Parts: sequence; structure tokens; C-alpha cells
Amino acid sequence: MNQNKQLLIIGFVWPEPKSSAAGGRMMQLISLFQKQEYQITFASPAQDSDFMVDLNEFDVAKQAINLNCSSFDAFVKELNPSIVLFDRFMIEEQFGWRVAENCPDAVRILDTEDLHCLRLARQKAFKEKREFKTQDLLAEEVAKREIASILRCDLSLMISEYEMELLTTTFKIDERLLYYLPLLLESNAIPELEKLLSFEERKDFVFIGNFLHEPNWNAVQYLKETIWSLIKKQLPEAVLNVYGAYPSQKVLQLHNVKDGFLVQGRAENANEVVQKARVVLAPLRFGAGIKGKLLEAMQCGTPSVTTSIGAESMQGNLDWNGFVEDTPELFADKAVQLYKDENIWLQAQKNGVLIIEQRYLRTLFEDDFAKQMGFLVSNVKQHRLNNFMGELLQHHTLKSTKYMAKWIEEKNKN
Repeated sequence: MNQNKQLLIIGFVWPEPKSSAAGGRMMQLISLFQKQEYQITFASPAQDSDFMVDLNEFDVAKQAINLNCSSFDAFVKELNPSIVLFDRFMIEEQFGWRVAENCPDAVRILDTEDLHCLRLARQKAFKEKREFKTQDLLAEEVAKREIASILRCDLSLMISEYEMELLTTTFKIDERLLYYLPLLLESNAIPELEKLLSFEERKDFVFIGNFLHEPNWNAVQYLKETIWSLIKKQLPEAVLNVYGAYPSQKVLQLHNVKDGFLVQGRAENANEVVQKARVVLAPLRFGAGIKGKLLEAMQCGTPSVTTSIGAESMQGNLDWNGFVEDTPELFADKAVQLYKDENIWLQAQKNGVLIIEQRYLRTLFEDDFAKQMGFLVSNVKQHRLNNFMGELLQHHTLKSTKYMAKWIEEKNKN
């Protein structure tokens, strides 16, 4: 039994929980491992950002690392972690072979965030004005890289049941390599509805989302060009507040006071903004994973109108926290109905509480997750014998990654 309780997280970026659901997710994982008494080091090749969390405050060691540099080998060997968590498959491609060479017994875990190949294949189908089909995934170039990364790792953390099903059916991934761990909420995140602003005290519609994420930018364009005018016809006084981190100039140019379409930029306090709104709008036309903004709406007691892509894998067999509609006319009609009808609004609010209680509470997952980590650390050699394809890929594909990295390192020296 390996008693070395060191966890190394290699981040694609430094966590920004106030900018994106991915940042919040990373802080949740850190908390889960700390409950298991792991000492955590967070390393990343990314530049520091103005909105990154101060890891020292969370008792996490921060380490800057370089791409294509053997200094990482000495660092990881000395740290000698029992578990290494890769934040997205691109990070596993860069550092997976170095971890495997220098710490062969370390359990390698991939946090997928969402299935990148699914998001990209859907985006491509959308741009080509056609329906997405699951076979599109097989033609998606990124899928080859992402699936290879999943196979090379001992376990991949998945936030969407639909994506797990795709991996086991379309890509024939052994389900023992996948672990369902959605976005998690503490018990105190269950909203006490009577303490929140009432229907009458709330006003306006709100959209919230990080603009570096293409599906969010597309959803705001869709609101501006198609849906908002349909809502305004029925509610001439309506106002939509659009919030999000990293708005570009083209996002800011959509701001129009006369139309009630107000681009507000980054929200200082996202919860406060959503709690004051009456309805959240999220007309996502492509994307993957589960949507932090919609879970946040449930926490704030704010009903939402979204699409089937937006609600995918979020509610199980429970009723949605509002409405799920894919045509712009129905989307607008349901948004107006939710905005005007207090009874429907109150029921939607209650639906959101039920979804949180039955699907997203940390207490539902943390004990089983701890058992899974303990089992893997104790049985990693046997676990790998059951994953021959992964061992094969580890042997072959990482040789090419390794020698490309070494070539770049030599080139950089010159």
C-alpha cells in the first residue's frame, strides 16, 4: 500500500473559480483530495492571471513549470506523488510521458472537464448548418488525441452521463476507466427559497458566461439576433443583462440601451446578479459537459430557459428548473411565460432545489470517490493489466510525443 499522500495537479490554467465553472470544478477537486489528507501541489505552464485564486490560502503549493523542458522531470521525481491529476487532455499529452517515466507507480487521472471532441464536432455541424450525428465524433481530429489520452490514464473523471455513454458505446472505452463526478455543491448551497428575493422583488432577464468559451459567445449572438426581439414584442419593457468574464470588443458592441440589451461585462459577484434576476436565459446551440451557469441559477432560486444542449445530463428524470426549448419562438414564449406567471415560476424554483438535492450534493459522491482513489493507489499495477490498449498507447504514442518534446527542448537551447 502506497502511503505517500502527495497529489500533483497539472493545470491547463491557474484556477479562476469566479470566471468559469472549470475553475470552480478544480477547487472542488482540491477540496475532495484534502478531505482524504493529500498534500497538494498545483503546477501549471500558464501565465499568472489577475483573477486566479491564491492557492496559498487553500494550503496548496504553487509551482510554475515549463513546456518541453526536462526541469519538470527533476521536479516530479523529487515530489514523487502517489496521484497525478491532469487538467484536460492537452496537459496529459505534454506531461503524461514524463510522469510515466519518472513516477511509474503514480496513479494518472484525467479530469476531462467536458468532452472536447463532442463540443468541437457539434460546433462544426452547427456551422455547416446540419444536425450533429454521433459518427461526426469519429471524424473529429481532436477525438483521436482525446480518446488516446483517456486510454493512457488510469481513470478519467466525467461530469456528464451522456458523455460516458458516448465513450463506452461509440468509442468502446472500458467503463472501469471512467468515473462519474459532476459539479459538486455543499449542503449549504441548497437555497432556502423563503429567504431569497420573491418573484415580485426580482426583475429582468440575465445571461452569464465566460466569453472565452465559444458556445457562450454564440448564445449571446443568438439572443441578440433572434430571440430577444421575440421576447421584446411580448414584453416591451423587458431588459436583458449580459454578464461574463473576458468580453471582447465584438461582445461589448452588442450593448444597446434602447433595446434593453445591456452588456455588463464581468460580474463582481455572480450569485448576487443571478439572485436579483427573475429568469436566466441560456440558448446554447452547441457545447458539451454540464453547465455551471444553470446549476448556479438553481442555487440562486432563479428559474431558467435553456436548450436540450444546455440541459443535457443535468436533470436526470427530474423536471427542469424552468423550460427546455430548441426553437427560438418557443424559447421566447416560455421565457415570457416564466417571467409573467408567478405560479409557474415558483414551481420551477422548487424543481431546481430537487435537482440540487438529488444530483449535485458533495455528500452523495465524496465517500465513494475516496474509496475509488484508495483502491487505485493500492492496485494500480493490476488495474493497468486490464487496460492493454492504454499500455500499448503509452508505449507507442508517447514515444513520438517524447522525442518531439526533446527536439523542441534542444532547439530552445540554441
